[in-house]
Amino acid sequence: MWFQDEARVGHQGTLTRLWARPSAPKDCRYAWAYIFGAVCPARATGAALVMPYANTDAMSAHLAEIGRRVSPGAHAIVVLDGAGWHSSGNLAVPANVTLLALPPYSPELNPIENIWQFLRQNHLANRVFESYDSIVAVCCAAWNALIATPERVASITSRDWAQVSV
Repeated sequence: MWFQDEARVGHQGTLTRLWARPSAPKDCRYAWAYIFGAVCPARATGAALVMPYANTDAMSAHLAEIGRRVSPGAHAIVVLDGAGWHSSGNLAVPANVTLLALPPYSPELNPIENIWQFLRQNHLANRVFESYDSIVAVCCAAWNALIATPERVASITSRDWAQVSV
């Protein structure tokens, strides 16, 4: 079972509370990148792409990446929200992936929301990015740092109700 979602990162980003200083930088420019991320808590792994847009083509590319990360001979159930590009008729879904949509207005059921919270608090918040390329570089570095600690991925995303039995 995999959990998928997207997070927008860029100018006018997230501010978090800081104990060490009274203020944090705020950027007023408009440029973003989207982290298309998915995690498999049982295997403590993930798959992500950083894309310039959140649309059907980006989602198809992300599903292909998830399909490449599924264990050989296995089939992935990818739990996702109801974004329009998740259910488009033009969406290319790999043969080893099945999509399972969450009920509307239920982000608390998707553990990857906690991944976004962790990444924002520890890697992405309180920044002013020089350029779009720096946004992409920081997103990649943040995701790679997370995936390099599989025990953290499992800890953040494991849910008792989401255990798969065969």
